[in-house]
Amino acid sequence: MKVSRGSLLPALALAAVVPLALSACGGSSSGGSKGGGKVKLSLVAYSTPQAAYEKIIAAFQQTAAGKNITFSQSYGASGDQSRAVADGLPADVVEFSLAPDMQRLVDADIVAADWDTNEHKGIVTNSVVVIATRKGNPKGIKDWPDLVKPGVEVITPNPFTSGGARWNLMAAYGGTLAEGASEADANAYLADLLKNVPVQDNSARDSLQTFIGGKGDALLSYENDAIFAQQNNQALDYTVPDNTILIENPVAVTKTSTHPKEAQAFVDFLYSDTAQKLFSDNGYRPVVASDATMDFPTPSGLFDITKFGGWTTVMTKFFDPDNGIVGKIEQGLGVPTSK
Repeated sequence: MKVSRGSLLPALALAAVVPLALSACGGSSSGGSKGGGKVKLSLVAYSTPQAAYEKIIAAFQQTAAGKNITFSQSYGASGDQSRAVADGLPADVVEFSLAPDMQRLVDADIVAADWDTNEHKGIVTNSVVVIATRKGNPKGIKDWPDLVKPGVEVITPNPFTSGGARWNLMAAYGGTLAEGASEADANAYLADLLKNVPVQDNSARDSLQTFIGGKGDALLSYENDAIFAQQNNQALDYTVPDNTILIENPVAVTKTSTHPKEAQAFVDFLYSDTAQKLFSDNGYRPVVASDATMDFPTPSGLFDITKFGGWTTVMTKFFDPDNGIVGKIEQGLGVPTSK
């Protein structure tokens, strides 16, 4: 049985949430200057955790380790953010949607190769892929087969800019296999699904904005983004499919940081009870299990990226822009596969 969530969620323990329109932007905001003995850290992250970080940074600055630290913050599509850092965008701390965007910086000698060796394997938050619909779900969209029906418009970002889009497609692919499809049938399913996508935005947050703006019947989304929308009084429902993927979001201090001690102190804080509960308040499944403040349903058929051989295999088989399964589908639809 599918687990559905309506728009009535427990109130946030914190009063203020960053407005949706502002959080959709992939720009930067400054947190102060180096004056007065302060250190400024640059946080570069994927598009969705901005609201959480506003609260987490404020909490960190109340600690002894964070009292003299200010921040600049940049949010955008995970792949774009990773490429920007590789191309010279200064960053002390990076958080991306998925591990391949971190690997790009390992290859560029910007992040240490052992970034994933802590007890949480470098993962700071978890989520799952869900299917969001209009309030009341007027088209009765509940599971993966419903997304490829004629006349159903699905919103999901471009997988060649957005980490969230790659999670979405692997969730749909794996969910289709779990329901008895052959690999060839699952490949065909991806083609049918992408044919039903009228617009592919750069990031998950941009796709959420497109859906909220009235386009599409369903949205493939991070669970935390669907919760974020509901917390901001948006009229949508969402369903957690029985068979969906565990999303794992990596974080690291860069080797090029000019303040590595302070940057590491901030990353360490992200695993604290305080920060993990703030992530949970904002819809993320914490990696410290006892720190969830929300009641997150556990899908009966939850799987992770190792189901397909891990990200190295997946990036070649599915997301090679020229020869991957998704790359070829997107080329046939006239969708850009490189940035």
